[in-house]
Amino acid sequence: MAHRRGDVVHRRFVGRPAVKDLLEALGIPHPEIAAITVNGAPAGFDHRLDDGARVEVWPAAEAAEWGLVPVLPAAPEDLADPRFVVDAHLGRLAAYLRMLGFDTWYRNDADDDQLAAVAAAEGRILLTRDRGLLKRSVVRRGAYLRSDQPVEQLVEVALRFGPVDRWRPFGRCLRCNTLLVSVSREEVLHRLQPLTRIYYDDFRRCPGCGAIYWKGSHHARMERLVDRVRASIPRSAER
Repeated sequence: MAHRRGDVVHRRFVGRPAVKDLLEALGIPHPEIAAITVNGAPAGFDHRLDDGARVEVWPAAEAAEWGLVPVLPAAPEDLADPRFVVDAHLGRLAAYLRMLGFDTWYRNDADDDQLAAVAAAEGRILLTRDRGLLKRSVVRRGAYLRSDQPVEQLVEVALRFGPVDRWRPFGRCLRCNTLLVSVSREEVLHRLQPLTRIYYDDFRRCPGCGAIYWKGSHHARMERLVDRVRASIPRSAER
């Protein structure tokens, strides 16, 4: 087996295994693979291998660069409005994705069965650092995150699934993922601290959990984070 950089892995097998089974035996989750060729011809995950077959696999960026046929064509919703389900261990990343405006399913008590089921039932892209979770057959789209740092993870996701022109910052609740609605100062006055009442007039409320948002110091910190992530993305990848 080889990828475009020329590394070759030789693998013995019995019978005629499917490409997916062989690749995952090598530790490569199928959602990480964008294109496959067998003996130079495009192939799918269910392609059965014969003795001596040469299998080449490409990640998304390289497959697009070489104009290869995708093994799983991108669904329209993936291109226009990607939605995510995030592993229970990646809570900070979930909040950051919501900060950018992406519909992000997250529960801190969700187990692997629930994560895979949500990804399959709702057509969400599964984000995790667990390769085993990505190997589940019901998971069609997902990504193994290389970094263990939330900001770096956010950059990884933005580069692969969420170009800058799809961002809608600060329009979604960081706690529960619901879209925010604008409210008057008078509607939330009874819930505000004295200084907040004095200095701020622009408020939004979450219809889901009732959280209130305004452009205080916390908002300024988030704006700096958005700018930092945007600056980490090459211009060629922004759209």
